[in-house]
Amino acid sequence: MAKPPSLTGENGFHFPQAIVFPSPSPSGEDSAAFDTPGGTPLSNGTGCCGTPSPAESCAQPLCEARDSTRFGEGIKYVSTDGKELACGWGGFTPGCLQLFNTSKGVLFFLCVASFLQGMTVNGFINTVITSIERHFDLRSYQSGLIASSYDIAACLCLTFVSYFGGNGHKPRWLGWGVMVMGLGSLVFALPHFTTGLYKVHSSADVGVCAANQSQSCAPATSSLSSYRFVFMLGQFLHGMGATPLYTLGVTYLDENVKTNYSPVYIAVFYTAAILGPAAGYLVGGMFLNIYTEIHRETDISPENTLWVGAWWIGFLGAGAASLLISIPILGYPQRLPGSQRYIVMRVSEAHQLKDGSHKKASDPDFGKTVKDLPRSVLLLLKNPTFIFLCLAGATEATLIAGMSTFGPKFLESQFSLSASEAATLFGYLVVPAGGGGTFLGGFLVNKFKLRCSGIIKLCLLCTLTSLMAIFVFFIRCPNVPMAGVTHTYTGSVLSGDQVNLTAPCNAACGCLRETYSPVCGSNNLTYYSPCHAGCKRVSEKLRNGKKVYKECSCFEKNTFPGEAEAGKCTSSCEKRTLLLFFMFIVILFTFLSSIPALTATLRCVPDRQRSFALGIQWIVVRTLGSIPGPIAFGSMIDKSCLLWQDQCGEKGSCYVYENSAMSLYTLITGLVYKVLGTTFFMVACVQYKPPPAESAQGSSDTSENGNSDLQETKPSLPAAEDI
Repeated sequence: MAKPPSLTGENGFHFPQAIVFPSPSPSGEDSAAFDTPGGTPLSNGTGCCGTPSPAESCAQPLCEARDSTRFGEGIKYVSTDGKELACGWGGFTPGCLQLFNTSKGVLFFLCVASFLQGMTVNGFINTVITSIERHFDLRSYQSGLIASSYDIAACLCLTFVSYFGGNGHKPRWLGWGVMVMGLGSLVFALPHFTTGLYKVHSSADVGVCAANQSQSCAPATSSLSSYRFVFMLGQFLHGMGATPLYTLGVTYLDENVKTNYSPVYIAVFYTAAILGPAAGYLVGGMFLNIYTEIHRETDISPENTLWVGAWWIGFLGAGAASLLISIPILGYPQRLPGSQRYIVMRVSEAHQLKDGSHKKASDPDFGKTVKDLPRSVLLLLKNPTFIFLCLAGATEATLIAGMSTFGPKFLESQFSLSASEAATLFGYLVVPAGGGGTFLGGFLVNKFKLRCSGIIKLCLLCTLTSLMAIFVFFIRCPNVPMAGVTHTYTGSVLSGDQVNLTAPCNAACGCLRETYSPVCGSNNLTYYSPCHAGCKRVSEKLRNGKKVYKECSCFEKNTFPGEAEAGKCTSSCEKRTLLLFFMFIVILFTFLSSIPALTATLRCVPDRQRSFALGIQWIVVRTLGSIPGPIAFGSMIDKSCLLWQDQCGEKGSCYVYENSAMSLYTLITGLVYKVLGTTFFMVACVQYKPPPAESAQGSSDTSENGNSDLQETKPSLPAAEDI
């Protein structure tokens, strides 16, 4: 039997092997005939076991295709790649594994991997950064460098991984990447086991008014600070391992499902990545309530500023889980059974360049060598739709990164909450708004069967909506009065930027500026610490789970009782519900445009450049968005600081913000980036030039049950004659 010639689909995909077409079904969904050169109709029918398509075959991929299947007189197709489409490792391909050799199976394992990545990098890291600063004597800029090592590694690896991985065996790149990510988590936990025991002693009366409390400044940083390089290595491995996940993982899903189902699959994948940080905050917070030396007892409580929780447990668990989940991912084939028909039937929506150079990417051999790398970059740079989608993604990433970093701090200041209360409240906003918006975006693209132009318009609509909602930051809550900062010790309002924490009532107490432990007095004034309130002793009984300080001399004489309770005074902001509602809207519509924007990026470039395009986009998004985003928001928010931490004469972090100024600066920053994002989406929509209409002729629209893609074209296939 003569082999059919090599086939090249209309999108430039090359299929060197002979193609098996199972026996036709009289009424199958894919029973539309293909016209062969000889005029014999062929049917791309159902697979074995009565399943509707090879993609949902019950056991072996393509049912370990029969030796021959006849469609008509003298015509035979033979499978030469049945083994290559099997799920397994090398020659070990048991039949039970083939139950997972479907697009849904791939989606499940990739969702678990993205969940672990989000939980570790965006959850555990942010939760434990304060604990490792205390344990290993790290400065803030050093811990910031640890966090940034992830993005640095990703930017360095993205071009290489997306270019060569996009033309290689994607599941193997993904599996090894998840394994490297797991090793990064284990390396990050390593310093706990290689250092000595963490020891700390504390007195119950620290912070109350007593003479001679002054102490010398701490000596230079200890040798433990050198462990920051181990943490940076762990984060670097995290970044390397996660690089294939959001480039090759997305394109692997997109290639192995129908075009109109792709946004839903990608939305589920990204939703899992968003739920990961929520789990990281929850689980990481639970571990931080356990003392870091789990086999020893201590006389301090988690509320103590010297407490270090068991930060390392989460990284051990996440590392082990990542190593386990990498094994099934490594077993997937280069393409799933039945995916070939989706590739052949796909209609290109790539932006049409005026000089026609986009057709170069249709060459089956394009992108297989490093020599094509400059030309591939040039093709993307000449695509204005792709460029402006990248810039729009960078502006949205800036807002997401800035809000995720400083959102809890904003709520903490506006509503006078503790750090844990603000983080929990912000989590209640982000999980439904971020996760729901991400999934809803993919669902809308699928529901309305939007083409590339319509998808960009949907992104523009979402950005405009969030732009209108961002004016919510005009709403602000009044500052809770604080003695010596916003109010005098007698209760009158301070003018200007004057800060004076010393008064006759606490002058003899020798209060330390380094010890910030706010208390709420019975006169509804917040004080810097029990010492600054003139409190002389601590009650043995707790009130609502909080310490109570007695004999406080800084209260007015007619105030009774002269007591203070640990923590800041509560805020009575009447606009709290309105502010939270519109913040929910901003987050919802910001995330709602994320999957449509990603889908538009995949469709506006040639098929062979999809993985590489995502890699380039991630580099732009990280370098212009997620890396400088927190810096931009942080620098603006710092302008509203009223009270800075004093570390032996050096300015540390901010303790108290001026709420109206914080709202104003947040509004300005958010407004600038939202206007830029709207402009970029608008230009991308105007610049997009779809393929000519005749390329979609003969296509079949999606049926009521969604059994075919929007405007799919089924090309003619040559038949091999039986000799």
